[in-house]
Amino acid sequence: MRRIKLAGMAAAVCVAGAASAETVFVTLEKDNAIAVVDPAEGKLVKTVKVGQRPRGIAISHDGKTLFVATSDDDTIRMLDSSSLKEIGKLPSGEDPETFALSPDDKLMYVSNEDDAEVTVIDIASKKAVAKVKVGVEPEGIAVSPDNQWTVSASETTNMLHWIGTADRQIKENTLVDPRPRAVAFSDDSQQLWATSEMAGTLTIIDTATKQVVQNIKLDVPGLSSDLVQPVGIAIDKQRRYGYVAMGPANRVAVIDAQNYKVEKFLLVGQRVWNLAFSPDQKRLYTTNGVSNDISIIDLESHKVTKSVAVGRYPWGVAVKP
Repeated sequence: MRRIKLAGMAAAVCVAGAASAETVFVTLEKDNAIAVVDPAEGKLVKTVKVGQRPRGIAISHDGKTLFVATSDDDTIRMLDSSSLKEIGKLPSGEDPETFALSPDDKLMYVSNEDDAEVTVIDIASKKAVAKVKVGVEPEGIAVSPDNQWTVSASETTNMLHWIGTADRQIKENTLVDPRPRAVAFSDDSQQLWATSEMAGTLTIIDTATKQVVQNIKLDVPGLSSDLVQPVGIAIDKQRRYGYVAMGPANRVAVIDAQNYKVEKFLLVGQRVWNLAFSPDQKRLYTTNGVSNDISIIDLESHKVTKSVAVGRYPWGVAVKP
């Protein structure tokens, strides 16, 4: 009887574990849809039509609201993260691609590439409350976890613009390598990481001084340098490791965030764009635009464990606990 009871308890634990697993949302740029993935099962659950050319995606800190930039509709759509029904729209300006939420989910900062500006949106009122002129072709954007800074990367100006969140004014500019694509703050807000697509580099910047701490050339042995085009960034909460999506190099760079050494390159799908952690940071999900799939990376072993076909041209990724 005891063996039967223990077996039953183990089965219940497994079911509970599976039920509590996160959900992965992926924007499909050419399907005008979102893919919903169950990573525990490693399968596509469904796709949901969402608007024209969805790219940037994020989930509110409480996990209730999903935000999707539908670029060709010139809007940010708000979806209930459980039903995936649309619950609102935000006035993003023209051709929104990337955006960032403030830590309190009150404001959104949107890159408007065609207009060389950042639109600031009050989410509760669904109104634009400010526009900040930045460099040419802004794309990558991030808000520091301490809510002191918003940084916009302008691809053609090759600069990072430090916008003070208190008064929405540019306080400083940092020159970086050609075509900066993505920016990400460390969880303690002390560092900013920026990728430069044309140079094939990662630049690490001290937030306090706005000065470059380290510049890392992402060379892959045996691979042509023109294929190394780094884009998305993810840094773990302890700042032990940082991860960089390397575009047509089809790899994710694993970087020791303490000594800034590249430890290894993980082979994923084709044209890897963006990255997102699981809530417990034990897994990393990548969107692979050309192979039309996502890769699941186990972060304890630093090994790719699975790929899941999701649809045409996966671009952005967000994870719901």
